[in-house]
Amino acid sequence: MMICEAKEIVSGLADILFPPECPACGTVLITDGEHPFCTECLSTIHFITSPLCTSCGLPFTETDGANHLCEECILSPPPFSLARSLGKYEGALLDTIHLFKYHGKVSIGEALGRMMAKACYDSLATGDYSLIIPVPLHPKKLRERGFNQSLILARQISKRFSVPIDFITLRRIIHTESQVSLSRQKRAVNVRGAFEVTDQTGIENKKILLIDDVYTTGSTAKECSKILIKNGAKEVAVLTLARA
Repeated sequence: MMICEAKEIVSGLADILFPPECPACGTVLITDGEHPFCTECLSTIHFITSPLCTSCGLPFTETDGANHLCEECILSPPPFSLARSLGKYEGALLDTIHLFKYHGKVSIGEALGRMMAKACYDSLATGDYSLIIPVPLHPKKLRERGFNQSLILARQISKRFSVPIDFITLRRIIHTESQVSLSRQKRAVNVRGAFEVTDQTGIENKKILLIDDVYTTGSTAKECSKILIKNGAKEVAVLTLARA
């Protein structure tokens, strides 16, 4: 009890000396709300809700109606069971992802990871999965960046739901070209054969939650899911911070 009280006192003093700030604009936050953003920046974040594709999670332009498969998933079903994202890749969410990913603001990534962990997703119950795997970076890219953004996010989700995390079994073996400027077709070709499983015993018959920062065309998520299922995973679902 005394240890808990001491932690609360230290935490309270820290908030006084170093008040929490909105990660997007730097505004001091008056209250510790559900989201780590000020009201103005939060208003620019569009959280993804129904109607959406029951498979890949693509949000539809209409504002009402039932969830259903999108055209792409009907024509070419993905290897994962479903994919979901917290919000659209725009506004304050885009800005903070860039600060986190490209400017080394790891504390922002941790806050975004906690926000991912607290959110509810259509047909995806995070705690139902037996293993969390972040999309890996190639060792060269990891040395350049200094951290794996997907692992930072995954740790917060793992902590909240007490689901073990595995960042060793899935490995990126090809240093691919950046996906940012590539077309849909070139993205799929670019990551083909880029991943391998080092030891399939750790993923056999496991329900795996694959974590990444941004879902664009789904090429990376599909390639990772395919190799995990090929090596014995029972199911792979994908959870990303943003959907482009």
